[in-house]
Amino acid sequence: MPQFDACLYDLDGTLIDSIGLIFASYRHTLMEHRGTAPSDTVWLQGLGTPLREQLRPFVQEEDDLEDMVATYRDFNFAHHDAMIRPFPETRTTVEHLKSRGVKLGIVTSKMRYGLQRGLWVCGLDDLFTVRVAADDVEKHKPDPAPVLFALEQLDVDPHRTLFIGDSPHDVAAGNAAGVATAAALWGPFPRPTLEKAGPDHWLESPADVARLAR
Repeated sequence: MPQFDACLYDLDGTLIDSIGLIFASYRHTLMEHRGTAPSDTVWLQGLGTPLREQLRPFVQEEDDLEDMVATYRDFNFAHHDAMIRPFPETRTTVEHLKSRGVKLGIVTSKMRYGLQRGLWVCGLDDLFTVRVAADDVEKHKPDPAPVLFALEQLDVDPHRTLFIGDSPHDVAAGNAAGVATAAALWGPFPRPTLEKAGPDHWLESPADVARLAR
């Protein structure tokens, strides 16, 4: 029997390598609207939270925010397919989990269209039973709401569920939801940053999930 009945995955930085695209989209948006762009370390702090929350500190009026969101999405979608890829061993690992009867879900702060497109481009769209996107819940990571919603949809015990993510927001959300958490070290966040969130497990590569969940 697998150690876990279910595995929940974050998307960006965990299943798919899209961080370069995300940072490029932020830089383009701020240059277009403010004529200057913060360093990538600024964006890294909020990575894993919804787009509007990351852009809000740079606007004074709500109309400005919506314009910036539109600019971001136009650039992101124009370059999306060419700039993302699955991390090595991701598909074979998830296929292994599925063959063992592990229920699979995604919990992301990305909107559903972007989630679906990313999975399709990376050849992962046939693997996940449940997909929780930003437009499915009112509260977002690090709040546990999206993780709890995924647990409800999968009908699984939190104590028999593992949440894999690359950001401290993923770990915090999983911990608050009562699931086991695993920090993905192949993402953009350094280990000391993730340590502060208190993950239960450490993963050096996507293939480590299969060894942990078997």
